[in-house]
Amino acid sequence: MRVLKFCALILVVLVALALGAFSTRAYLDTNSNARVKPESSRESLTERAILDLQNALAQNPYRADAWARLGAAFLQRVRENGDPANYTRAEQAFQKSLARDEKNFDAISGMGTLALARHQFRDARAWGERARALNPDSAAVYGILGDAHLELGEYTAAFENFQTMVNTRPDLASYARVAYAREIVGDRAGAIENMQRAVNAGAPQTEARAWALTQLGNLYFGGGNFSDARAAYQAALENWSAYPYARAGLAQGYAAQKNYADAIETYTRVLETFPLPEFVIALGDVYEASGDTANAQKQYALVGAMQQLFQANGVDTDAELALFNADHQIDLNNTLELAKRAYEKRPNLFVADTLAWTYYQTGDYENARTYIEQALKLSTQNALLFFHAGMIYEQAGDTPRAKHFLDAALKLNPRFSVRYADAAAKELTALNRE
Repeated sequence: MRVLKFCALILVVLVALALGAFSTRAYLDTNSNARVKPESSRESLTERAILDLQNALAQNPYRADAWARLGAAFLQRVRENGDPANYTRAEQAFQKSLARDEKNFDAISGMGTLALARHQFRDARAWGERARALNPDSAAVYGILGDAHLELGEYTAAFENFQTMVNTRPDLASYARVAYAREIVGDRAGAIENMQRAVNAGAPQTEARAWALTQLGNLYFGGGNFSDARAAYQAALENWSAYPYARAGLAQGYAAQKNYADAIETYTRVLETFPLPEFVIALGDVYEASGDTANAQKQYALVGAMQQLFQANGVDTDAELALFNADHQIDLNNTLELAKRAYEKRPNLFVADTLAWTYYQTGDYENARTYIEQALKLSTQNALLFFHAGMIYEQAGDTPRAKHFLDAALKLNPRFSVRYADAAAKELTALNRE
């Protein structure tokens, strides 16, 4: 199952979008007489904000601040419906703001958030530096910079920016980034502690709090604590009913228990309203695990078209598509070039892992070993990463390390992947017999 891996890759982007949505929520708060809790009403509030801003700008198109708020509103819509076309709309609005005021801070920081969401991390770093020059006291600036540095593999700079952010404003967004930093360096307990702080800092009945609860559930699940993971996902759904990432968390829990019928039903419900590639892949993997290869292939066939839609709206999906192709052994020669290109642009540990796994699938075990060691350098505790390492070391002829990492994967989470958990257990048993 790919959901956990995809969540790890996009976690900081979701936090960044949460920041980008703040100005939209402020607009909604000041233009609404009451807080409306049903999710459909919340989404209609964002739509109303967009319509109101567009009407106002039709009357006075020279307001840089209104164009910036419109860009933020389009970013919020991505969070609500997953439509990447809103990235293009957001960019157009931010650029119109900057055409009227090249020093508009909200537009500049909005462009930084947009670049993060599109996986354009060098651009995000540049926008973040530009925003910091204008407003060095803004906590959001350090979030943008930290996220960009993190995805570029510049970990020291990333952690320094996160520390500055939490020192400046200890809130949901800053605590969540500290949690992710702790997870990256292998401190799961510290990650859980800080994500709980993020949850506590979130206002009730907000999407940001639902997101933090879902990430808390993912941390529990990644450590094999399925009961606490489920409780966190349920809490997220109580906070924001039908929240797609929380539902997907429940689905991965069903799959881990080999309750494939409920997993399929839950993923299908998620996709009815929130069609993202990671959910399509996860559903395909569950179908395959259940023995329904025909429906699995139908899901996998959708992935390429969905990735093209994201690419058409400026999102760099090279790393994600390479991982999917490597897992499913699709056009491996071209996939290897895709993974190499992704690593050149995003030389972080997760993309190093993707490149290592792609080399493994092509049979180049020495290069696979080189890059898996890059992926392991921060002692990140991730069962899928450990599984990749174990399989690579076995083929590279290092049986002790192969056994060590396969054992570590299963001890951390014996059901870490619907696709690979059984294979890990089988391989470890075979190595121990030898």
